[in-house]
Amino acid sequence: MLKQKYALVLSLLLVLFCLRVLGQLLVAFFHVPFLPPMEEWFSGVLSYPLLLASQILIVILYGKVCFDFATGTGYFVMPKLRLGVGLLNFGAIYLGVMVLRYALRMLLYPHERWIGGSIPIFFHWDLASFLLILGYYHWSSSRKLETNYSRVEPSLIKRIIRWLTIICIAIAIVLWMIYQIVPSLVAYNLGFPSAQYAVRTEKCVSMVTGNGIKLVADIYHPQHLEHTATILIRIPLSRTLEHSMFADVIGRMWAEHGYTVVIQGTRGRFGSQGIFYPLRNERQDGIDTLAWLSKQRWFNGKIVTWGGSASGYTQWIIADQTNPGPSALTIYLASTDFYGMFYPGSAFSLYSALSWALTSNGHEDRTEWPSTEEILKAATGFPMVDADKRAVDAEISFFRDWANHPQRDSYWIDIDGNDRNKTLKAPALLLCGWYDPFLPTQLNDFVQIKKSAPLEIASRSRLIIGPWTHAGQVIFPNGKEAENFRLQSLAISLPWFDANLCPPPSGQQDNFPVKIFVMGINKWRLEKEWPLARARYVPFYLSSNVKANSVAGDGSLDVSPSTKEDSKDTYTYDPRNPVPTAGGAMLGKAAGVAKQNEIESRSDVLVFTTPILKEDIEVTGPITLILYVSTSAVNTDFTGKLVDVYPNGCTYNISDGIIRRQYKLPNQATKNSPIKKLEIQLWPTSTVFFKGHRIRLEVSSSNFPRYDRNPNTGNPIAQEITVIVAHQNVHHDLRYPSRLILPIVRGLENK
Repeated sequence: MLKQKYALVLSLLLVLFCLRVLGQLLVAFFHVPFLPPMEEWFSGVLSYPLLLASQILIVILYGKVCFDFATGTGYFVMPKLRLGVGLLNFGAIYLGVMVLRYALRMLLYPHERWIGGSIPIFFHWDLASFLLILGYYHWSSSRKLETNYSRVEPSLIKRIIRWLTIICIAIAIVLWMIYQIVPSLVAYNLGFPSAQYAVRTEKCVSMVTGNGIKLVADIYHPQHLEHTATILIRIPLSRTLEHSMFADVIGRMWAEHGYTVVIQGTRGRFGSQGIFYPLRNERQDGIDTLAWLSKQRWFNGKIVTWGGSASGYTQWIIADQTNPGPSALTIYLASTDFYGMFYPGSAFSLYSALSWALTSNGHEDRTEWPSTEEILKAATGFPMVDADKRAVDAEISFFRDWANHPQRDSYWIDIDGNDRNKTLKAPALLLCGWYDPFLPTQLNDFVQIKKSAPLEIASRSRLIIGPWTHAGQVIFPNGKEAENFRLQSLAISLPWFDANLCPPPSGQQDNFPVKIFVMGINKWRLEKEWPLARARYVPFYLSSNVKANSVAGDGSLDVSPSTKEDSKDTYTYDPRNPVPTAGGAMLGKAAGVAKQNEIESRSDVLVFTTPILKEDIEVTGPITLILYVSTSAVNTDFTGKLVDVYPNGCTYNISDGIIRRQYKLPNQATKNSPIKKLEIQLWPTSTVFFKGHRIRLEVSSSNFPRYDRNPNTGNPIAQEITVIVAHQNVHHDLRYPSRLILPIVRGLENK
């Protein structure tokens, strides 16, 4: 009689589970309208065919249990103590986790209260209850059969194993709980509103491009929303544990706030097919992805994009698309001009190129930038194009292409197009860093958007410039680290998405579309435009009485022009002994602020310094260095670096620049070229030089390996193995007024 009672209860639980399987079948294949939609029946961890197969196996197994109890014979009715204890333990853990899961869902997501998308959880309770009842039967029946039942104290080893098992299970549950709540915790830390929706995840969803390449994406759906806006991120990253966890956290975080999030790998990355080659094929792949999105049943016609660096490029490449196309773009640390980033002033950004190449080379990218020692090993030697072989003993095709195309030729036009910032069809938020190599070209994008885009797009576009390197934080001279870049890039995302999917009335615009971080005082400030209209461009003239070579010289910067005649400073540039890089705007570990004292002791570095400042001076905007030069080389470089000199004598870089030019030499090889006027664009900045400090300019002909070395021969630099010493002259007199032009916002003549 007891077995029949167990059979009745277990059969009832089995029938309930069969109804769940039947309901999901009706929704999956017959789309019945009176049952909850498919996403409320399962979490999406398993595809439906695999889920259905596992459900059928469970029904068969549980059916056998019920049959054995109904007939009173069979394996499952023979009392077994160990089986009973095992089922009770497993069932209790199973039920406890599912109850905890239900509690978390009710706590975190208002739209789940009180049933909502919890149907799968209820049926997990059903399955767990089945195991508990079956386990109780075996445990209690075994005790009754053993008339001399007495508890035997387990051995020490068994007790250790038992406690280790309990600890492991507890740790696993805690980690699972952390996994569940991390997106909400991150959102709270970023100042976002509370989560609203539970999330269903689809892993490795594929689409096929027009030329037959399968691209793979992870998709995060908010439950209980039939149609949603889409956040599209296309990433050139491997599917490592770190990258997968980051994608999962931000994907679920945004989906909890009502967006469907699509994180797709570019060719050869994150599970996608094809050969990985940075910046290639992204135009058509991006357009194909937009077309695929437009056909998804959850797509509501709105797309917002997010990402930086190469992921920023994947946004610019489709920024001219409509129906479908982006409704808003969030582009950080990237621009429409990758050639301009790689060849500022026509010199090759060697450190940045090698950092990117060594990180992204091969089937999987590295999780961190290569060390400066690795970069120096690769960069030191000739020809320059063989730097990849010196680093990894193999050719890196895209690095070689970058190095072998020093002109803006068809290779770069295929990548950059023609002024994509002028064909923008949606507002863009540009997030920049003062020590990021994309800064000048990204600022130019913003200027062009304001100048050329339709008023509605231009008025809603935004610019933020912070104290960052390329996705990292600057460490200031006082040892303090700037605020975390990645958190900031996420903090701006949701408010920006929401604002552009529900834009303000036509004509209404933000009077302060620019936000900058002023270094020195280390404060954020809102501005009306970039560059700042109130900035005064003040020239600081170069001069020296004897010589400006090294910090031991007498080179000076003065707001009054020189009255001297035929005044110049000379130095020798030897490509075999270049001026080493110390900080600056690069991709990689060496970027940021660094001491310059050792560099300034070199005889091939001209040093020009102001008197001690009597007041604070704020420099905010683009910086131009005008030099009048002559040289003994047919092709050579000149560099400039703006430096802050502290009262204790320590010096730190603010910004720098370079220019590479050809020169006409007279017939006699020992004679110098005619004097030529150069304009070197230093990196824009916003910094305060404090009272008691001094402003300094360093002039030389190398900054290695931030830029490649010019061999001075005039031959193609990437393949050159011969070098020539160049004798350089910087003229600074009444006729040739070499000068540094600083955008002064506060101090000096701005009373």
